Amino acid sequence: MAFSQEKQSEKGLIKISVMYPYAEGKTFDLAYYETKHMPMVAGYLGDNLVRYTIEKGLSNGLPNQPLPFMAIGTFYVKRLSDYQSAVTPNRDAIRADFKNYTDVIPVILVSEVLK
Repeated sequence: MAFSQEKQSEKGLIKISVMYPYAEGKTFDLAYYETKHMPMVAGYLGDNLVRYTIEKGLSNGLPNQPLPFMAIGTFYVKRLSDYQSAVTPNRDAIRADFKNYTDVIPVILVSEVLK
């Protein structure tokens, strides 16, 4: 069976992955994240934003292993410099909103989509 890529290529886009590590006793309100936090941040990004995704962690790839991440939010943007220019003046508002959906400090990875 041949692989078919339905959406436009994301090659060359900058991908900002905001990953929330799983830890026993920590909380994450996915509904708030989906309906309030991510749209708020997306609004700051303007037309530099191509799209964003939200993932809910289900399991580790191996049986009986701990869940690595509770959730991952990903922004696909055209230019890293524009992303940084949009986020920097809003950093305090973004961080202040964390308490509304989680008590976890996220791990952030900025990468370039190669394929």
